[in-house]
Amino acid sequence: MVSDPNEIAHPTGELAIRTVAMPADTNANGDIFGGWLLAQMDIAGGITAASYAGGRVATVGIEAMAFHQPVLVGDVLCAYANLIKTGRTSLTYLIEAWVERVGGRSLKVTEGKFTYVAIEKSGVSRPLR
Repeated sequence: MVSDPNEIAHPTGELAIRTVAMPADTNANGDIFGGWLLAQMDIAGGITAASYAGGRVATVGIEAMAFHQPVLVGDVLCAYANLIKTGRTSLTYLIEAWVERVGGRSLKVTEGKFTYVAIEKSGVSRPLR
């Protein structure tokens, strides 16, 4: 029996962003703020969605966030984007956030579904290319 399934799992999707969790991003307990983590995931999804859409996108929804582990100062955060649904103007990605801890351990810390809409310069939605 495996004690921690995150230790044997692997990320799904394309690596979209890597960054280091810094002391300025912590709460009073010394853990990284969930809002910082959410922002990094949104950036990763936005980069990937804009590439797929061939232009600007806007985040229109975030659902099903589940935090599994805290992110610690010094962790290398890796966000992976996996396209799970497309519409006429929208794209939905499952974004997985993993950390590389000192000593080489990789853990999935959270995941969520992020939906983006392709937009014109004026902000009006447009069909995907």
